[in-house]
Amino acid sequence: MKLKKIVLFALVLSVALIAVFAFSACGKDEPSPVTSGRLKDNTPSTSAVNTTEDGERTSGQTANTSEPVVTAEPAVSTEPVITTEPIVTAEPPVTTEPAVTEPKTTAPKATDPPTTSKEKPKTEPPAVQDDPITVSFNAVPVNPGETYTGLEPLDNVKYTVYDPKNKAGYSTENKHFSYGIAKNGEPHSITVRNQKYFDSLGRPVLAWDNKTPTEEKVLYLTFDCGVENKGLTDAIIDILKEKGIKTTFFCTLDYIKSDPQVVAKMIKEGHNVGNHSVSHLDYCKFSKEKAAQETLGVHNYLRVNFGYESKYFRYPFGYYTENTVALLDSFGYRQVFWSIAHVDYNDNDQPSYETAMAQLTGRLHPGAVILLHTSSTTNKAILSDYIDYCVEHGYTFRTLDEYDWPENN
Repeated sequence: MKLKKIVLFALVLSVALIAVFAFSACGKDEPSPVTSGRLKDNTPSTSAVNTTEDGERTSGQTANTSEPVVTAEPAVSTEPVITTEPIVTAEPPVTTEPAVTEPKTTAPKATDPPTTSKEKPKTEPPAVQDDPITVSFNAVPVNPGETYTGLEPLDNVKYTVYDPKNKAGYSTENKHFSYGIAKNGEPHSITVRNQKYFDSLGRPVLAWDNKTPTEEKVLYLTFDCGVENKGLTDAIIDILKEKGIKTTFFCTLDYIKSDPQVVAKMIKEGHNVGNHSVSHLDYCKFSKEKAAQETLGVHNYLRVNFGYESKYFRYPFGYYTENTVALLDSFGYRQVFWSIAHVDYNDNDQPSYETAMAQLTGRLHPGAVILLHTSSTTNKAILSDYIDYCVEHGYTFRTLDEYDWPENN
């Protein structure tokens, strides 16, 4: 009996050991979903799996971190990283690369005239242009080897006209200069706008001195000389010498040729002789080539026959365009308008002494550029008293040379 019990116990124990062994062998071939960190439907287990910054999967179960089963399934476990790859390919560095190189293609182009033309020195052509043309206007010496001033004669020069057909696109709108009637010691608003516009062009153009402090009360006296009238210009020069005033006389070619001794007197007594064109016609109607000839004719005649280099220009009638301003600037001229004038140019209908004095004194303002005509009998009559009135009221006369000019472009 005891023997049977022992055999039975041994048999049960053997069966139990066999079952345990078999169960253990099966566990190694098919790990449980919890220990592998993956559910049966291959959905990652949030409680058992972590992801490092570089995309590696690690198991949250400490006992299984070194098992090959956990680290041997990266293809399945890294699916979330794969799904973010399209975001990487669409990152801004890729899509915005053209923006980095864009400045090379959108830098200021040759077709942007205001930028290129204003920044170029006058000896260089505009960026956009036709083929430049050379303009000549040779002045013949009246007395070869001599001048009316006794100065050494200067050679004829030529002008280079860049962009003769205005491909740079400067405005050709005819601007009829207007200055407005100044009152109460203040420039008219039109004068203020005029100078603001000229300043915006960045070119040496003056209608009113808005740079000098108003308390300095400066004035610039200028004259236009188109025709001579009974020796008035010579008498005006004498009055200016008596008062110690230097001025600028803007002369046409006809005037210079008709009275060279008076022009020589202007130069020798320290006045400026400005360029008022060959024929006193509307510059707005000229081609750039014709405008160059009209300017160069006076310029070379003064060089050859007076040994004098003119540097100031005044438009006939005050008619100009943005295009002519750029052209005259390229020739090195400083362009002068005005902010005070009166109707003095009709020789047959001259204002009275009283009217002229009332108008010219009533329009005074600091920084004024005064325009008078030498052919006016009234101007000659009032000039001495007018200068005295200005000085007595605290004004100082300056020459155009003393103005703070911007450089020619």
